Amino acid sequence: MRLTTRTNLAIRVLMYCGTHLDQITPSSIIADACNASANHLAQVVHTLHVNGFVDATRGRTGGVRLARDAAKINIGEVFRIFEADVPFTECFSEATNTCPLVKACRLRVAIGRALEAFFHELDLVTLEDLVKGNCGLIDIFAMTAPLASVECNAIEATS
Repeated sequence: MRLTTRTNLAIRVLMYCGTHLDQITPSSIIADACNASANHLAQVVHTLHVNGFVDATRGRTGGVRLARDAAKINIGEVFRIFEADVPFTECFSEATNTCPLVKACRLRVAIGRALEAFFHELDLVTLEDLVKGNCGLIDIFAMTAPLASVECNAIEATS
């Protein structure tokens, strides 16, 4: 299984914003910190904004910040939004499926169950789980921009 670049980048943006609470950060700084092109990041930020995960404003004083508390951002929900248009296999797309086995394929059913289990596990994770007390993540992002209002405990959060 492989996630799309958009999903990966969406989680990076959210983790960046989760370590820079209440700080409006220019998207160019987030793009640098997340090793992404500004264009690609803008598309991802737009989707995150439309779905209520971040506030995004344009202009000289604009930028991006979390629109919700990190504890209320469900990672499974984010993954579903970004992965919704990408069928896992050809047979999951009614429009482009050419597989002649689809009507009798038991693997398709098993893959469907596996995907539901995957998303169920992600439903148990919030953005807060990913960033709170994550000193390593905070240190990485601190190299690109100063942190505001994030406390890093000496003890990493347990998973």
